[in-house]
Amino acid sequence: MVATSGRATVLIADDHPMVREGLRSMVAGKDVQVVGEAGSGSEALERVRELQPDVVLMDVRMPDMDGLAATEIIKKEKPETSVVIVTSYESMDYLRRAVIAGAAGYVLKGVSQTALVNAIRIVKSGGSLIDGALLKELLKEIGLEQREPLKLGGLDMLSPRERDVLRHLVRGLTNKEIAQEMHYSVGTVKNAVQRIIEKLGASDRTQAAVLAVQAGIGMEQPAA
Repeated sequence: MVATSGRATVLIADDHPMVREGLRSMVAGKDVQVVGEAGSGSEALERVRELQPDVVLMDVRMPDMDGLAATEIIKKEKPETSVVIVTSYESMDYLRRAVIAGAAGYVLKGVSQTALVNAIRIVKSGGSLIDGALLKELLKEIGLEQREPLKLGGLDMLSPRERDVLRHLVRGLTNKEIAQEMHYSVGTVKNAVQRIIEKLGASDRTQAAVLAVQAGIGMEQPAA
């Protein structure tokens, strides 16, 4: 996915100063401006409220409040801010909790500079850095655990085409895969995804998919 124009503002949240410095040196450049740092989850929340960055690079294990709890609050208060979990833990449980909390990405420490900068660009433009097949399995779990579907007024605003695209998002498909299945251009699908995100009040496609599952749109097949 191509990022939107403009420099991305980034907050780095990690309880180790050397890690923060390393991340800063990796991402700071003409496309990315690091506007602040935080050493705990609660400090990250305070800094997001103050600085309103486009993207937060968030560690998981931090004092006061862990990164996943901070992510959930940030996404409720500042849904326009995208969060990428940057962690050394290759944990399915953490990944699942990150998706539910609203994180747009999950990458491991040790990722290359190019990949990390690209991650920032992708989530700033509303994209997701969570593998589609893995996201599909996680959404299935969320749907099975949701005993009482949430009310989501924005669903009433979706056109039939947008509802079908949303069902494909729940299946974890990319824009290209959706375009192939629905026989639309990638541009048409991209525009539909953006409208879905706006109408649902989500910040990215992953959050839109989670909201859809919680609202009762599960893994059923889209209309023909």
